[in-house]
Amino acid sequence: MHYQRNLPHIMPPGATLFITFRLAGSLPLAVIEQLQVEYAQSLHFQENPDQTYARQRRYFGAFDQLLDTDDGGPIWLRQAAVAQVVAEALHFRHGRDYTLWAYCIMANHVHLLVSPFEAGGQPFHRILQSLKARTARRCNELIAGTGDAFWQPESYDHYVRNTAEMDRIIAYILNNPVKAGLVNDWTQWPHTYLNPDW
Repeated sequence: MHYQRNLPHIMPPGATLFITFRLAGSLPLAVIEQLQVEYAQSLHFQENPDQTYARQRRYFGAFDQLLDTDDGGPIWLRQAAVAQVVAEALHFRHGRDYTLWAYCIMANHVHLLVSPFEAGGQPFHRILQSLKARTARRCNELIAGTGDAFWQPESYDHYVRNTAEMDRIIAYILNNPVKAGLVNDWTQWPHTYLNPDW
């Protein structure tokens, strides 16, 4: 499955997906544009797939670091009730649309690892779109929002290539609040989940 908005999104059938979605306005447009310029400038003409993947990881790492340290944008997910709405929505679709492996809800973004169901299911980007629309309505009610966009429309996604990479991504998701200096151990963060079957 491939679709494109501003960025290409490649979601092969049967793949496990690492998704990051964020609040609207969580990073200034100028910052995003600068990251995109730096990403494009780092492109080597005869880049092999491993080099492309390494470049994408560096880009995502810089992007995520900015989300973890930026206090200028909205931080609605810091409110426990708002984070709970998102957590409940993620769990609600577990067993229906996907297997939920892990997530971490930060102040302005969410990291998510899922294996979407193939048989008779809708494309994952539609599932995510629906999840974001429903949570946006409920969260806006909690924060007495003005009806402005709650989530940034486009998300970052990456399909997991093997078990070793899945282990690394799970560790990355769980340790996001540790890396951000919010807790000493991932189990102390109230908005983190790891599937017990992992």
